[in-house]
Amino acid sequence: MARIVGVDIPDNKRAVVALTYIYGVGQTSSTKILKEAGVDGSARVKDLTAEELGRIRQVIENSYRVEGTLRTEIALSIKRLKDIGCYRGWRHRRGLPCRGQRTKTNARTRKGPKKTVAGKRKKAGKKG
Repeated sequence: MARIVGVDIPDNKRAVVALTYIYGVGQTSSTKILKEAGVDGSARVKDLTAEELGRIRQVIENSYRVEGTLRTEIALSIKRLKDIGCYRGWRHRRGLPCRGQRTKTNARTRKGPKKTVAGKRKKAGKKG
């Protein structure tokens, strides 16, 4: 397995796909990295030479914020929003969606599994 920026990259996958295993590198940036490094994206990682892997590492280190630095930066941005007490920070603090999504239904990813509230059922009404 090749190791780039502290991440083990799968050998059997094409280089374009394998680079997306790095946090902060998606499909588009993966293609740009390979073009900049002068490496064929359709080649499997196991077929790449040490020199090509070195060029890929160099491009990522010089041009991209990935893994730890990116995670830290995002965490600090969220902490800043929480500290200044803006609406988005307030939503982050409560674990709710920050970008205007509805929360009456859906939003389960942010809110977590349903918590049932006791005594919340319809009252029996009179018929006729």
